[in-house]
Amino acid sequence: MKKNTAKNVTVNALSIALVCIATMAIQIPIPLGYMHLGNTCILLVAALFGPVTGLLAGGIGSALADMLTGYAQWIIPTLIIKSIMGFAIGAIAYKKGNNLHMVSVRTFLGSVAGIVIMIFGYFAAGAIMNGSIYTGWTQVPGLTLEGVIGMVIFYAIGLVLEKANVVKVLNLEN
Repeated sequence: MKKNTAKNVTVNALSIALVCIATMAIQIPIPLGYMHLGNTCILLVAALFGPVTGLLAGGIGSALADMLTGYAQWIIPTLIIKSIMGFAIGAIAYKKGNNLHMVSVRTFLGSVAGIVIMIFGYFAAGAIMNGSIYTGWTQVPGLTLEGVIGMVIFYAIGLVLEKANVVKVLNLEN
């Protein structure tokens, strides 16, 4: 486990803020919630900084966005679902000591696992909160579209960051 250095605390705080702002910036309504770009940021920070930052940014950043935009009933489910999502992405896609490799099986599997966790988590939460499996299913198409769009943007941004060799430029490994 990393020490709580000023750099680590700052990276985690900025990642939480980035996810929160990206989630709030554009919200397209779907049944039981909204589509947003926060998942793209969760994918990025988890792949760049690892599972702990993915967990914190995904869970806290997304839950804050729910609280600030009037979706208070989703704060606890979002905190749980997005924390697991961010941790899983980081655990699979991140490899300490290596630069970001966007075109790799590890990155692809991590991003797919994260999106599947998100879709299943919100399906289950929607079904439980509304007492109907059918109601949970109503949001699956929107969540799937949100996940695919998030992955496409993640790969577009990630390839640019990889080409710019951002891990070495920012000295993220120290």
